[in-house]
Amino acid sequence: MLKLIQQGHQFVIPIYQRAYSWTAAECDQLMADIERAGRDDTLTSHFTGSIVYVEKGLSNLTTQEPHLVIDGQQRMTTVMLLVAALARALESLPEGTPVPLPDFSPRKLRNRYLVNNDEEGDDYFKLLLSEKDRETLKAIISGTPCHRTHQRA
Repeated sequence: MLKLIQQGHQFVIPIYQRAYSWTAAECDQLMADIERAGRDDTLTSHFTGSIVYVEKGLSNLTTQEPHLVIDGQQRMTTVMLLVAALARALESLPEGTPVPLPDFSPRKLRNRYLVNNDEEGDDYFKLLLSEKDRETLKAIISGTPCHRTHQRA
């Protein structure tokens, strides 16, 4: 999934998709799968589930249009949250502490998997959730407070 995210300019969750709804149980299962795969040195890849998306703008060479995620948005969002948490944890290490794996520096994690560094506005983010969750994920990735208002039903 990280290769897919790294290669794609931007993924957008269409408005008709449900909001992010994974509970701790689903997140724990995904984390257990990731940890199990990470402990096996013989694995060169691991299937974390399918991501179905529509590539748009293939005939337009001047701009890159976002890919619309049809299935797998819960898993993709959770992986993005894990990468953001890893980047933040590595940033909080005391200065001079060597990064355990050079490819996992906070800057490289952000630039490869979380943001489009040369873009601005919404185009800056590699994943845009549907309207209900969009500002929250953007705030997490940016490291800024979320100013989204919560309405009571």
